Amino acid sequence: MTKRLSSLLLQLLLLSITAESSSNRIRHVKPPIRNGEPGTKPYRYETQYFHQTLDHFSFTDLPGFEQRYLVGGLQRWAPGGGRPIFFYCGNEGDIEWFAANSGFVWESAPLFGALVVFAEHRYYGKSMPYGSKEGAYANAKSLSYLTTEQALADYATLLTDLKRNLSAEDSPVILFGGSYGGMLAAWMRLKYPHIAVGALASSAPILQFENIVPPETFYDIVSNDFRRESVSCFNTIKESWDVLESRGQTVNGLLSLSRDFNLCRNLNNSEDLADWLSSAYSYLAMVDYPYPSEFLMPLPANPIKEVCKKIDGLDEGSSVLDRVFAGVSVYYNYTGSVDCFDLEDDPHGMSGWDWQACTEMVMPMSSSQDNSMFPTYDYDYSAYREQCIQDYGVKPRPRWVTTEFGGHDVRTTLKKFGSNIIFSNGLLDPWSGGSVLQNVSESIIALVTELGAHHIDLRASTKDDPDWLIEQRETEIQIIKQWIDEYHQERVASSSMSGAAMM
Repeated sequence: MTKRLSSLLLQLLLLSITAESSSNRIRHVKPPIRNGEPGTKPYRYETQYFHQTLDHFSFTDLPGFEQRYLVGGLQRWAPGGGRPIFFYCGNEGDIEWFAANSGFVWESAPLFGALVVFAEHRYYGKSMPYGSKEGAYANAKSLSYLTTEQALADYATLLTDLKRNLSAEDSPVILFGGSYGGMLAAWMRLKYPHIAVGALASSAPILQFENIVPPETFYDIVSNDFRRESVSCFNTIKESWDVLESRGQTVNGLLSLSRDFNLCRNLNNSEDLADWLSSAYSYLAMVDYPYPSEFLMPLPANPIKEVCKKIDGLDEGSSVLDRVFAGVSVYYNYTGSVDCFDLEDDPHGMSGWDWQACTEMVMPMSSSQDNSMFPTYDYDYSAYREQCIQDYGVKPRPRWVTTEFGGHDVRTTLKKFGSNIIFSNGLLDPWSGGSVLQNVSESIIALVTELGAHHIDLRASTKDDPDWLIEQRETEIQIIKQWIDEYHQERVASSSMSGAAMM
């Protein structure tokens, strides 16, 4: 169960320049395309590739790789005019998926005349070292360059070359990111303050590490999301785990479970089905948006409410497992188009996160007996480590992230060494429990909404947006404007001082 649970975190240029030499390192690929969820506004961008260094922290002669990035807004952007670059730090998946689900970046960029860049994270999407996913994921040696430090260095290198090639050294960079991408945006602002002037880190659980927040926080929040909709729904789910385990232990029990849950392949154990159900509940809490969405799956507005309606609405004689299957089908088959369920399906290419979770992204989680609707269990690092050794032949380093980026006594650290970061969170989102929920300083600001879900502020605006969401985005735009104005004022002041010193 540990491996599946660790995978939840889950959980989106140049028209005329061609590569003059290997030092230019930018290659034009294809004309603009349209991407976005069905029914959303079109986002026009060009797909580019940047020849990236495999290991930024050694001088070993290793083969590089092609990093994909998406560029939009060139038609309104004036190179050399000091206009900003909005840079999205890619997550653990295909960058087009995140670009299609980050409408706030696309919608706010024209207000500033900003260039938009969505950079793909190494080892995801089409940004594969060693020439292919098979080569990149071959073993622990080939995966050893899949780290947050290398990814941040990728972004810093890409931005530096991009600004030089566009004669845009005076253009301020604003970082954006949601979830893991939000963590990267915040960390990049701290590690590379000369590269970017500010960061919007949405739903970024930078505190979800050892001995910082209670390990039961994530699943307590998921459970509270269901309980606030329906106590009986909460209780049915809580009861279902024992029923599922008992059924699996009976003669032909696994076969009947496979049939009743319409699985594509017969179960070898009941734990795989339990993990599948658990994942759905956790993802539902993350994307409990007040309008229909297709970020993870096609879902209705307020999907947890709809799940609980299904669970509570079956006939009185319906079994517990009948109820949970009806409920979970809202997540896995809301459109009714799925013939059978594949428990191992990875539609968004996020499998690399298992490696990251087994190395540096070790996020302790447990489930409490009283507050959680999930099976009770304690975080067991020894078992976690042994699973990682079995899967990859590596031992996790649970303290490395906080050594590299901080986390313990985060308020003091951020106040002394950080500036210009927005941490935005909705309290329905289970990852909010591991994020920054209070203002740290005048420029490190926490925007917290009671009914917000996973990085909802980064999503495209809709006619169904509640007032609190509209106000939150307006606040973010004003803060970003302030960062950009201060950047230009400081540059003018610096130029004036330099000119006076030369006289």
